[in-house]
Amino acid sequence: MTDHATPPLRGTDMLDAPPVDASDGAGVVALAAAEAVAPTWLGITVPDLAWKRRWELVIAAWGVAAVAVYLTAGANLDPYLSLTGLFVGFLVGLTGMGGGALMTPILIIFFGFQPTMAVGTDVTYAGVTKIIGSWRHWRRGSVDWPLALWLAAGSVPASLLGVAAVNYVKHHYGDLIDSILYRAIGSALLAVGLLLVVRVLMRIGKEHRRENIAMSTRRKVLTVALGASAGFVIGLTSVGSGTFLGVILILFYPLTTDRIVGTDVFHAMILLLATGLAQISAGNVNLWMVAALLIGSIPGVVIGSHLTVRAPTRVLRLCLAAVLFASGLALLQKA
Repeated sequence: MTDHATPPLRGTDMLDAPPVDASDGAGVVALAAAEAVAPTWLGITVPDLAWKRRWELVIAAWGVAAVAVYLTAGANLDPYLSLTGLFVGFLVGLTGMGGGALMTPILIIFFGFQPTMAVGTDVTYAGVTKIIGSWRHWRRGSVDWPLALWLAAGSVPASLLGVAAVNYVKHHYGDLIDSILYRAIGSALLAVGLLLVVRVLMRIGKEHRRENIAMSTRRKVLTVALGASAGFVIGLTSVGSGTFLGVILILFYPLTTDRIVGTDVFHAMILLLATGLAQISAGNVNLWMVAALLIGSIPGVVIGSHLTVRAPTRVLRLCLAAVLFASGLALLQKA
């Protein structure tokens, strides 16, 4: 909520609010839509319905483009993956929660992907979606650039190390990698489910500030270490780029919600794009499958973000935490 009664605030003027997970770029949309005093569309304060009509035209154009893509390259695309992307994107837009934790177990359990291919495809797909969110946060000025870059200094090398570890085991020990990844991904999903509950219950205090964090030598070392710990897990499993880092930012850095969200999204974009390129070079990504997911997920995020004002997002996040926990148990059992 805001500290001022008038005038209505724009997205860049908003103060503290309950924490919002910003994975896949939806968090900033959900945050703005939930707080704006004036009428909103997709989380943006608008003067009239002209903006709404424009977004409806954009969605319609996207639908026409998707049909054209399927007519020309449909043999290489899986429509069920596009529908899955639509569903996951809708949940991302509706709740502000990242889709990476949902997509990996879906690809493994329902589509029969090998764990290495599921992790590589998911992390590449997630990296592309975060470009949109990063651009929106950059426009709002809600990114603590030094903090995000110091996090990346630890997370990117660690994630590449995680990818290298997977490839080493895959090439030297064969099928053992599946059992290892089932356990690693299952454990990560249990942790993310628990952290999501914690994040729903956490609040940002009024003492948290909007300006950038002063990065002392000690804080730089801590930031790199925290980034490395999260980066290795993400490189290994693709799970938790939003939840892990979001909770870390809330616990260790006195920033307001919008800057936590913006810094998280911008850092995740750097991390996931670097990790995705490493997975592509290792042959762990099916680019046609990534394209199929994106065709569905982008309009899903747009539609879900529009409905976020009316949705019981806290309840939905708790339900999603339960789903992640169950998915983690299923993968551990599969191992």
